[in-house]
Amino acid sequence: MKDLIIAGAGPAGLTAAIYAARGGLDVTVIERAFAGGQMAASNVIENYPGYENETSGAAIANSMKLQALRMGAQIENGEITSLELSGNIKRIVTSKKEYEAKAVILAMGAEPRQIGIEGEKRLAGSGVSYCATCDGAFFRNKVTAVVGGGNTAIEDALYLAKLCTGVHLVHRRMAFRAQRILVEKVIKTDNITLHQPYLPARVTGEYAADGFIIKHAESGTEKKLDVSGVFFAVGTIPKTALLEGRVKTDEAGYIIADESCKTNLPGVFCAGDIRSKRLRQIVTATADGAMAATAAEEYIYTASG
Repeated sequence: MKDLIIAGAGPAGLTAAIYAARGGLDVTVIERAFAGGQMAASNVIENYPGYENETSGAAIANSMKLQALRMGAQIENGEITSLELSGNIKRIVTSKKEYEAKAVILAMGAEPRQIGIEGEKRLAGSGVSYCATCDGAFFRNKVTAVVGGGNTAIEDALYLAKLCTGVHLVHRRMAFRAQRILVEKVIKTDNITLHQPYLPARVTGEYAADGFIIKHAESGTEKKLDVSGVFFAVGTIPKTALLEGRVKTDEAGYIIADESCKTNLPGVFCAGDIRSKRLRQIVTATADGAMAATAAEEYIYTASG
């Protein structure tokens, strides 16, 4: 029996573990892959407080992990297959073992959204990717394309521009949603070409991507970009499939919780990108983690008398 189980070891889950362990709780974090989540896959982070110079996401993730372990939290690997959250005792089953806890923090994050165009699924891993920092090195000295208009897409284009001879940035609107400072960097980067307003149409290639067809959003005119890789950065989908029908979510599937990160189920809290909110950044994920852990601690001590 654990005091607290945290599902997910991204910045939200790791921060929750730090706060919960520091508060004296017996806490275990369950992570299916590696500590840090999407943060760990970010090549450069320059807007996280306390880091004066540009820092890799992997470095920050490792620091958070070591801090959580030093505080006494346990981090275990496993794929969560089922969750029983309605009773006083919460049960979490993974591919390796079963856990019981007095409270649970859901911090599974979100995963990249797929476009659904021809060639995308077939060529995934063979020229189609959703993580520039993970796969960018495979396209060194080649030409690539990035799809999207938010911070992630802009950051991906800037990262790839350091490795590739050319980068095509495709966005369906004339205006970007990304921060102005990032957009200005893209405009000043010589080997990045903007395509606006254009929509992705299909990725070509039999065994590996050899081109990217894009379509003008207004005229419908198509043109082919001769690229070896296409990176999609068009948002995320919350990892809430195991929670369907039990935890309240918004129309997009993100968990609805108040500022203390309490869900509609007693003893169940959420934190990070999985929560319905306006801004999803590392700093907001860590803030969620701190709030969720504090609320969980109060719940556990109140329930135990």
